[in-house]
Amino acid sequence: MPRMERLRLDHAPALLAFERENRAYFAASIPDRGDVFFERFDAFLREILAEQAARQAHLHVVVDGAGAVLARFNLFDVADGSAVLGYRVAERAAGQGLATAAVRELCALAASAYGLNALRAAATTDNAGSRTVLARNGFLVVGDTELNGRPALRFERELPPAGSARPAGGATVVPDRRADGQESGSTAGLIGD
Repeated sequence: MPRMERLRLDHAPALLAFERENRAYFAASIPDRGDVFFERFDAFLREILAEQAARQAHLHVVVDGAGAVLARFNLFDVADGSAVLGYRVAERAAGQGLATAAVRELCALAASAYGLNALRAAATTDNAGSRTVLARNGFLVVGDTELNGRPALRFERELPPAGSARPAGGATVVPDRRADGQESGSTAGLIGD
Protein backbone atom coordinates (compact mmCIF):
# COMPACT_ATOMS: atom_id res chain seq x y z
CA MET A 1 0.00 0.00 0.00
CA PRO A 2 1.49 3.39 -0.97
CA ARG A 3 2.60 5.59 1.91
CA MET A 4 3.51 9.30 1.95
CA GLU A 5 6.68 10.12 3.87
CA ARG A 6 8.50 13.35 4.53
CA LEU A 7 11.68 13.32 2.42
CA ARG A 8 14.79 12.15 4.30
CA LEU A 9 18.40 11.56 3.33
CA ASP A 10 17.89 7.78 3.46
CA HIS A 11 15.40 8.07 0.60
CA ALA A 12 18.33 9.02 -1.70
CA PRO A 13 18.86 5.67 -3.50
CA ALA A 14 15.14 5.13 -4.15
CA LEU A 15 14.61 8.76 -5.17
CA LEU A 16 17.52 8.68 -7.63
CA ALA A 17 16.20 5.41 -9.10
CA PHE A 18 12.73 7.01 -9.47
CA GLU A 19 14.17 10.04 -11.30
CA ARG A 20 16.33 7.90 -13.61
CA GLU A 21 13.61 5.34 -14.42
CA ASN A 22 11.07 8.04 -15.25
CA ARG A 23 13.31 10.62 -16.91
CA ALA A 24 11.97 10.16 -20.45
CA TYR A 25 8.38 9.86 -19.20
CA PHE A 26 8.64 13.13 -17.25
CA ALA A 27 10.41 14.92 -20.13
CA ALA A 28 7.36 14.31 -22.33
CA SER A 29 5.28 16.71 -20.22
CA ILE A 30 7.68 18.77 -18.08
CA PRO A 31 11.21 20.08 -18.67
CA ASP A 32 14.02 17.55 -18.32
CA ARG A 33 16.21 18.07 -15.25
CA GLY A 34 19.35 17.71 -17.36
CA ASP A 35 22.46 15.60 -16.87
CA VAL A 36 23.86 17.92 -14.18
CA PHE A 37 20.95 17.02 -11.87
CA PHE A 38 21.95 13.35 -12.00
CA GLU A 39 25.68 14.06 -11.76
CA ARG A 40 25.15 16.30 -8.69
CA PHE A 41 22.23 14.41 -7.18
CA ASP A 42 23.75 14.09 -3.69
CA ALA A 43 24.47 17.83 -3.51
CA PHE A 44 20.99 18.61 -4.85
CA LEU A 45 19.39 16.40 -2.20
CA ARG A 46 21.39 18.05 0.60
CA GLU A 47 20.35 21.50 -0.69
CA ILE A 48 16.65 20.73 -0.74
CA LEU A 49 16.80 19.01 2.64
CA ALA A 50 18.43 22.19 4.02
CA GLU A 51 15.50 24.19 2.58
CA GLN A 52 13.14 21.77 4.30
CA ALA A 53 14.99 22.14 7.62
CA ALA A 54 14.61 25.92 7.27
CA ARG A 55 10.85 25.41 6.57
CA GLN A 56 11.21 27.00 3.12
CA ALA A 57 9.94 23.75 1.61
CA HIS A 58 8.02 20.64 2.67
CA LEU A 59 9.11 17.66 0.59
CA HIS A 60 7.46 14.25 0.39
CA VAL A 61 7.78 10.96 -1.41
CA VAL A 62 5.15 8.27 -1.85
CA VAL A 63 6.72 4.84 -1.47
CA ASP A 64 5.40 1.36 -2.05
CA GLY A 65 5.69 -1.53 0.41
CA ALA A 66 9.24 -2.29 -0.75
CA GLY A 67 10.37 1.34 -0.30
CA ALA A 68 10.46 2.20 -4.01
CA VAL A 69 9.47 5.79 -4.76
CA LEU A 70 6.22 6.04 -6.73
CA ALA A 71 5.89 9.82 -6.63
CA ARG A 72 7.14 13.13 -5.25
CA PHE A 73 4.81 15.77 -3.79
CA ASN A 74 6.41 19.02 -2.71
CA LEU A 75 5.48 22.39 -1.30
CA PHE A 76 8.13 24.95 -2.15
CA ASP A 77 8.58 28.73 -2.07
CA VAL A 78 6.96 28.68 1.38
CA ALA A 79 6.36 32.27 2.52
CA ASP A 80 3.62 34.39 4.06
CA GLY A 81 1.34 31.42 4.74
CA SER A 82 1.39 30.04 1.21
CA ALA A 83 3.42 27.69 -0.96
CA VAL A 84 3.65 26.30 -4.47
CA LEU A 85 2.59 22.69 -5.01
CA GLY A 86 4.56 20.52 -7.42
CA TYR A 87 4.51 16.79 -8.04
CA ARG A 88 5.70 13.95 -10.26
CA VAL A 89 4.21 10.46 -10.44
CA ALA A 90 6.06 7.44 -11.85
CA GLU A 91 4.78 6.12 -15.13
CA ARG A 92 3.92 2.78 -13.52
CA ALA A 93 1.74 4.53 -10.90
CA ALA A 94 0.02 7.06 -13.19
CA GLY A 95 -3.71 6.93 -13.80
CA GLN A 96 -4.50 4.98 -10.62
CA GLY A 97 -5.76 7.81 -8.39
CA LEU A 98 -2.47 8.18 -6.53
CA ALA A 99 -1.99 11.85 -7.42
CA THR A 100 -5.54 12.78 -6.44
CA ALA A 101 -5.22 11.05 -3.06
CA ALA A 102 -1.73 12.40 -2.34
CA VAL A 103 -2.61 16.00 -3.25
CA ARG A 104 -5.64 15.73 -0.95
CA GLU A 105 -3.38 14.51 1.84
CA LEU A 106 -0.78 17.19 1.19
CA CYS A 107 -3.45 19.92 1.32
CA ALA A 108 -4.49 18.65 4.76
CA LEU A 109 -0.85 18.61 5.90
CA ALA A 110 -0.25 22.09 4.51
CA ALA A 111 -3.05 23.49 6.68
CA SER A 112 -2.63 21.47 9.84
CA ALA A 113 1.03 20.56 10.15
CA TYR A 114 2.66 23.39 8.20
CA GLY A 115 0.28 26.22 9.08
CA LEU A 116 -0.31 27.31 5.49
CA ASN A 117 -3.50 29.03 4.36
CA ALA A 118 -3.14 28.89 0.56
CA LEU A 119 -1.47 26.84 -2.16
CA ARG A 120 -0.62 27.73 -5.74
CA ALA A 121 0.11 25.45 -8.68
CA ALA A 122 0.42 25.56 -12.45
CA ALA A 123 -0.14 23.02 -15.20
CA THR A 124 0.32 23.25 -18.94
CA THR A 125 -2.91 23.36 -20.90
CA ASP A 126 -2.06 20.03 -22.55
CA ASN A 127 -1.55 18.27 -19.19
CA ALA A 128 -5.14 17.14 -18.62
CA GLY A 129 -4.13 14.73 -15.85
CA SER A 130 -2.58 17.41 -13.64
CA ARG A 131 -5.39 19.86 -14.31
CA THR A 132 -7.91 17.20 -13.27
CA VAL A 133 -6.00 16.32 -10.09
CA LEU A 134 -5.91 19.99 -9.10
CA ALA A 135 -9.61 20.53 -9.85
CA ARG A 136 -10.61 17.43 -7.86
CA ASN A 137 -8.73 18.87 -4.90
CA GLY A 138 -10.42 22.24 -4.89
CA PHE A 139 -7.88 24.27 -6.86
CA LEU A 140 -9.44 26.98 -8.99
CA VAL A 141 -8.07 28.43 -12.21
CA VAL A 142 -6.99 32.02 -11.52
CA GLY A 143 -5.28 32.93 -14.77
CA ASP A 144 -3.01 32.06 -17.63
CA THR A 145 0.74 31.69 -17.51
CA GLU A 146 3.54 30.04 -19.40
CA LEU A 147 5.67 27.11 -18.26
CA ASN A 148 8.91 26.71 -20.15
CA GLY A 149 7.49 28.32 -23.27
CA ARG A 150 4.22 26.36 -23.18
CA PRO A 151 0.76 27.78 -22.41
CA ALA A 152 -0.36 26.95 -18.89
CA LEU A 153 -2.96 27.74 -16.27
CA ARG A 154 -2.37 29.11 -12.78
CA PHE A 155 -4.34 27.51 -9.93
CA GLU A 156 -4.93 28.50 -6.31
CA ARG A 157 -6.60 26.88 -3.34
CA GLU A 158 -7.40 28.40 0.02
CA LEU A 159 -6.92 26.03 2.94
CA PRO A 160 -9.01 25.69 6.08
CA PRO A 161 -7.67 27.55 9.12
CA ALA A 162 -4.94 25.84 11.12
CA GLY A 163 -6.16 24.21 14.28
CA SER A 164 -8.34 21.61 12.63
CA ALA A 165 -7.45 18.00 13.38
CA ARG A 166 -3.68 17.75 13.78
CA PRO A 167 -2.09 14.87 11.84
CA ALA A 168 -0.69 12.00 13.80
CA GLY A 169 1.15 8.86 12.88
CA GLY A 170 1.87 7.68 9.35
CA ALA A 171 -0.02 8.33 6.18
CA THR A 172 -1.37 5.78 3.82
CA VAL A 173 -2.43 6.87 0.37
CA VAL A 174 -5.19 4.58 -0.85
CA PRO A 175 -6.17 5.29 -4.46
CA ASP A 176 -9.28 3.67 -5.81
CA ARG A 177 -11.81 4.02 -8.60
CA ARG A 178 -15.35 5.25 -8.23
CA ALA A 179 -18.20 3.17 -9.61
CA ASP A 180 -18.26 5.37 -12.74
CA GLY A 181 -14.61 4.48 -13.49
CA GLN A 182 -13.22 7.90 -12.59
CA GLU A 183 -10.23 8.11 -10.29
CA SER A 184 -10.85 8.78 -6.65
CA GLY A 185 -8.77 8.40 -3.55
CA SER A 186 -8.89 8.36 0.20
CA THR A 187 -6.30 8.74 2.89
CA ALA A 188 -5.96 7.14 6.26
CA GLY A 189 -3.85 9.00 8.79
CA LEU A 190 -1.43 11.81 8.08
CA ILE A 191 2.27 12.23 8.65
CA GLY A 192 3.48 14.64 11.29
CA ASP A 193 6.19 17.22 11.06
